[in-house]
Amino acid sequence: MSHPLYGSPRAVHPLASVLLQHNPGPMTLDGTNTWVVSVPDSGERIVVDPGEDDGTHLENLADGPPVVAVVLTHRHHDHAGGIDRFAELAGAPPVYAADPTLTRGTDRLADGDVLAAAGVELEVLATPGHTSDSVSLLLTGPGADGAALLAGDTILGRGTTVIAHPDGALGPYLESLRRIAALPAGTPVLPGHGPELPDAAETARAYLAHREQRLDQVRAALTELGPDASPRQVVEVVYSDVDRVLWDAAELSVRAQLDHLRG
Repeated sequence: MSHPLYGSPRAVHPLASVLLQHNPGPMTLDGTNTWVVSVPDSGERIVVDPGEDDGTHLENLADGPPVVAVVLTHRHHDHAGGIDRFAELAGAPPVYAADPTLTRGTDRLADGDVLAAAGVELEVLATPGHTSDSVSLLLTGPGADGAALLAGDTILGRGTTVIAHPDGALGPYLESLRRIAALPAGTPVLPGHGPELPDAAETARAYLAHREQRLDQVRAALTELGPDASPRQVVEVVYSDVDRVLWDAAELSVRAQLDHLRG
């Protein structure tokens, strides 16, 4: 059954609407959230994470006021796979990303950069961990009560994030969560997948607690299995209550956890 929001943008913030891509799955939840940000009636738009090249989603996304910039939160296909097709549909706007292979007509994004367009500002927060190139974006502009955090896959609207080992790493991810936990209370999260959340700092603290709990479970599993246990053996113990369809993804996070503990 088609999700009722596929193909229909939904305003969730004074400066942001979301267009949900029809690519649901265990890793993408309901699908990829493509964010469109601007001051209403500015006549311009910034698009964050256009998603995969599936035709319909990109065509729906291109239908509207001119796109003056595209920003990618990280390199994964479900966020960036359609960038060239979308750029063609949207008239070749500049594409911003921390991964220089994904930029088009711009320099790579760096921590602290500010992109100002369509009446809003996006401040880049380097938040590596899910991937090495992951960034989050603090969205500010007139009509909004404080900033909102476009979090990519650093924070999800439901569940927790996979550390995509070996590109992703747990140490940097924990530091990224600590950085988000220091944001002002009540900063909403506009995530790469799942529903928006009311408080980035609160969610980051919950993620940190969850990661510490998982590390304790991995330590206990190594005590039971031996220090040279394989990642898959650890998954079978620590994630025994998780649907097996997610075990491959869990193994990526376990590899990152083992690297963190053994390093």
